[in-house]
This record gives sequence, structure tokens and C-alpha cells, in this order.
Amino acid sequence: MRTCRKLLLSCSLLFVLPLSTVLAQQPIPAHWGYAGADGPEHWSQLDPANSACALGHMESPIDLRGAKRVALPELTFDYHPAEWKIVDNGHTVQVIVPPGSSMISSGHRYELVQFHFHHPSEEAIAGKHFDMVIHMVHKDADGHLAVVAVLLADGDNNAVIQKLWDSLPKSENEVKPVAATLDPTQLLPVAHGYYTFEGSLTTPPCTEGVRWFVMKSPLKISVAEEQAFAKLFPNNARPLQPWNGRTVQVSK
Repeated sequence: MRTCRKLLLSCSLLFVLPLSTVLAQQPIPAHWGYAGADGPEHWSQLDPANSACALGHMESPIDLRGAKRVALPELTFDYHPAEWKIVDNGHTVQVIVPPGSSMISSGHRYELVQFHFHHPSEEAIAGKHFDMVIHMVHKDADGHLAVVAVLLADGDNNAVIQKLWDSLPKSENEVKPVAATLDPTQLLPVAHGYYTFEGSLTTPPCTEGVRWFVMKSPLKISVAEEQAFAKLFPNNARPLQPWNGRTVQVSK
């Protein structure tokens, strides 16, 4: 939407290529977006690495209609105030979080590494999309991903989100410190009931094996704050994907 060198052994001799030559040989990631020839329906055609975008069986996002109601374990959020960095990466506004905050599910700890925004929400509940969503991306010690999705609905001002917008760099891909120490706990709803399912990344390469936790209660955001994001990204949401027989649960 907006837009190492290598060592080669030959004839028993070791040659070191100039860095400029090596960089020129590196594959350039295929450009992708949310509309037209670069849109979601074409992601798998843009790069062979994106094959899961078309062939995957546990793709995200999904409509959470009909989730099975069960006694799910509570999520524990061990979040702490920190100094964040923010960037407009051409696909969304992303906030980089330093080590120190984590989420625990069934005794398994995932470290919060970054969060970003989609407009409108990618997930739907009974067919309804929300105004926006925050995807809080966590990673465990073995590299497995877990995403906590916080739905955003128009309403009151959100002081944390407004501070993020105030700190957003003017240039794409410029990483800038957020002008305040902020607490990610303030980006969670008070009630921690959730939906959960096995899914994927919602952007290329659409890698599967991601554990999703979608919070049942939305967080409020002002219309002005939503519109400020929409000016940059009118629609950066992947369309809903089929369940394909997987289990989707929701806490009682």
C-alpha cells in the first residue's frame, strides 16, 4: 500500500565476495499489500514462500461464530512499563517492546516482542468486525508464537494509543522512540475472557502453528484516534479464512 557476506569454496580456494555483490544477490522480498494485484488473494502467487496463504488449513483470521464454550484456564499477563519504539512499516503501525513483559497460558510463558494494529479488525465475532484490533505478538523460548488480539471499538479516548500516534515518525520505516514510558497492561480489557484456536500469521508468509487468544471484551478508542490510523491504512485487514474443521473454544 505504501510502499553477510558469503563464503564460496572453489578449487580449494576461499573467496570472499564484496558486500555490495552479496547484497545484490540476496532475494528481495516480494511486495504485498491489501488491494489489487498485491492483495490477499494474490499473496501466494507473489512468492513461493507464501504458499501457505493459499494452501494452508489453519489460516487466520476467522469468524469466531459457534465457538465451543468451555472452562479455559486464565491468562496471566506479566506486563511492565517500558520504553517502546514505533515504526510505520508500510503495512501497519508496529510498536517494538523490549524484553521484560510476558503472557502465561497453562503454565507456558510467552515473551511480548511487538504489537501492531489492523483497521478494521481482522477477526469477527458472529460475523461482526470491530473498528480496529491490536495484535500483541508473543514468542516462547523455542520460537513458537502466540498472539493476543484486543478488539477496539469506537468510544472513549485511549491515552496510550494517542501517545503512540503522537510519537509516530513522519517517514515510512523510520524507527522512533515513543515519547513516554508506557504500560502494555493498559492495552488489555479489564475482563480477560477469550477465544482460542490454532491459526497462522495474517500477513505473508501466512505461517501456521500460531496460538491465538482473542479477548472477548473490546477496548475503547476514540473516533478521532481510529480515523488518524485510517488515514494511513484505510484497510489493512486480511479477509476471513475457513475453519477447516479446527476446534475453536471460548471461555465461560
